[in-house]
Amino acid sequence: MPPLASIQELQTQLVQGKTTSVALTRATLDRIEDATGEGSKAFTKYDADQALRAAQASDLLRSAGQARSPLEGLPISVKDLFDVQGDVTTAGSVALDDQPAATKTATLVSRLINAGGILLGRTNMTEFAFSGLGINPHYGSPSSPWDRENRRISGGSSSGAGVAVADQMSVVSLGTDTGGSIRIPAAFCGITGFKPTARRLPSDGMVSLSRSLDSSGPLSVSVDCCAVTDAILANEPIVPLQPTLPSQLTLGIPNQVVLEDADEYVLATFEAALTRIRQAGAKIVNLDIPEFEQVGYINRHGGLTAAEAWAWHRPHIERAKDRYDPRVISRILRGRDMTAADYIDVLQARQAWIQAVEEKLQWVDALLMPTCPIIAPTIAALEASDDVYYPTNVAILRNSSLINFLDGCALSIPCHQAGDAPVGLTIAGAAMDDRHILNTGKAIEQILKH
Repeated sequence: MPPLASIQELQTQLVQGKTTSVALTRATLDRIEDATGEGSKAFTKYDADQALRAAQASDLLRSAGQARSPLEGLPISVKDLFDVQGDVTTAGSVALDDQPAATKTATLVSRLINAGGILLGRTNMTEFAFSGLGINPHYGSPSSPWDRENRRISGGSSSGAGVAVADQMSVVSLGTDTGGSIRIPAAFCGITGFKPTARRLPSDGMVSLSRSLDSSGPLSVSVDCCAVTDAILANEPIVPLQPTLPSQLTLGIPNQVVLEDADEYVLATFEAALTRIRQAGAKIVNLDIPEFEQVGYINRHGGLTAAEAWAWHRPHIERAKDRYDPRVISRILRGRDMTAADYIDVLQARQAWIQAVEEKLQWVDALLMPTCPIIAPTIAALEASDDVYYPTNVAILRNSSLINFLDGCALSIPCHQAGDAPVGLTIAGAAMDDRHILNTGKAIEQILKH
């Protein structure tokens, strides 16, 4: 398989006439349909005829000088919890199979299509987005591109989104992130993912896990690709990134939580990345954020996710309880036992917590941490044992979920050596620092690539 190509590289090929949207779309469809590949597990549904018709229209527009955006003619996919008119939105479950088809396409999906993206189909996910592992008992579990013979998890909940990009079945995938569900698959699949500040993007037309924590964003090949897609999703001007000079960067490593119980390989890979960043001229400091140790206690009764998931799922559990993944419904049902006072306590504690953490972030351009403290475990080990599944899920979500609780923004970029187990480097900031985090991430990406 050829190296992953960025949005910019593919647009250059299209402009120079070296390829067409139809050719790119046929190539991605061939990979989806390859019986030896991951397509049948990465996608819950795709529409080859519709995609090829859209690609033909894109080629005609390009020939008339009417390219709509840098996404023009490029194959894209969306996570299976976004509405597409005429489709039933199943959210990685079979409990919604009997629900009516969507009458309107989600705004974010419409923005990608209107920008010229060629929608291939819907990508697989953890049922109802409620796990960071990416295991799905209904549609199968796509595996990470690394060590595929042992079938390691691709990460969740946007599992198919990560694999679709890594296996060149999609140039950009639209995912969601409630506790790390964009960044974890990006980390385990060796690609880039961006979780924007939630309020910047509309949330209509999607199955929510937690309205307080949900965010939507892109998985793709590079920071530039994520920035372009993020601008389209947010309906903002597409402006080239201006990477910060390394000598002007001060980056913080939290002293609390994020390195605890990390495996030796992840720690060594993270430290090697930090060494290269320092050598390029950036200042890296240790940062005390004791608030990170308080999150577990604040959420001890189930937290915002359990309460808000239970509120949405009540009617569906009543009619289709036996169709849920037992490992998902058990977590949703925690919200049933929460009181209104429990929920309000979390909301209030969160606001005070955010204020305290943001005060500490004023001293640095971004936080750095491993996206996940361990490498991707095997699907088989997690499927076989609850005693492995649940603690592994907690460990994998731990670092990334801190940024959702912060209502912040974050990138995950690869920081491992080619051929080694993928490790993601998180570059994170406070709410509405998105552009600064993208510029900082671009600078760090350049350092690590060179």
